[in-house]
Amino acid sequence: MSDITSVTDAVLTNDMMTVEHGSSMDALGSDLSAEMLAHLSHQVLDESLVRDYLLDNPEFFNRHPELLVAMRMSHHERGTVSLVERRQEILRQRVSQLEEEITALMNVAKQNERIFLFNNELSFKLLACQELGEARQLLSEGLKSEFGFTHVRLITVHDIDNELANIWRNRIHSGYYFGRLTQSESKRLFGSEVGSVALTRLSDDNGQVIFAIASADPAHFHPGMDSLLFSQLQRLLDHILPKF
Repeated sequence: MSDITSVTDAVLTNDMMTVEHGSSMDALGSDLSAEMLAHLSHQVLDESLVRDYLLDNPEFFNRHPELLVAMRMSHHERGTVSLVERRQEILRQRVSQLEEEITALMNVAKQNERIFLFNNELSFKLLACQELGEARQLLSEGLKSEFGFTHVRLITVHDIDNELANIWRNRIHSGYYFGRLTQSESKRLFGSEVGSVALTRLSDDNGQVIFAIASADPAHFHPGMDSLLFSQLQRLLDHILPKF
C-alpha cells in the first residue's frame, strides 16, 4: 500500500512540475509576445513610416477630412492650430519668400542694366580722350556722379614704395579686393581715411597699376559683392591705357 502511495505521489509531483513548467513557458511566451508587439508597434508608429504612408496616399485626408480640423499642433504665437491653418501659414510664408526672391532678382537685373549703360557710354568717351589726364578726370567724374563714390584713382606702384608694393602683393593678389583698409593704407591710396574700397589690379602690360575706388560707407564694398562693374572697367582700362 505504501508503495502504491509513493508511486502516486511521484506521478502527482511529476504532473505538477510539468504544469508549472508549462505555465512558466506560457508566461515566457507571453512576455516575448508582448515585447515583439511593442517592437512592432514602435516600427509601425515610426515617423518616417507615417510620413511615407501619407506621401503614398495623398487621398488620406480626403477620406478623413475631420482630421484636418481635429488634429492640433503647437504654435509659438497662437498656442495650437489645425493642419489646415498650419498649411495656409506655410503657403503664405512660401509666397512671401518667393516675392522677396523675385524682388532681389529684379534689383540685380536693374543694377546690371545700369552698369551696362554706364560702361557703354564711358567707353566711347574714354576712347575719344587724347591724354591720360583727360581720361583720369573723365573716369573719376563719371563714377562719382553715377554711383556716389568719394575717391577714384589710378595709382602706379613703384618698387621703392614699400606700402604700395605690399598692397599690390597682399591685398589684390587675386585681382580684386573689396572691403576695408587700415588707416595707413587708406591715407597712402586716397590721402585720407575712407569707409570701404574696391581695388582692381590692372594688366601687367600696363606696369603695376591699381585702379582704386572708395566709398564713405564702411559696408558698401565687401568681400561677397559682385565684381561685374569692376571687371568691365578693368578690361576697358587695360585696352585704353597703352595708347597714352
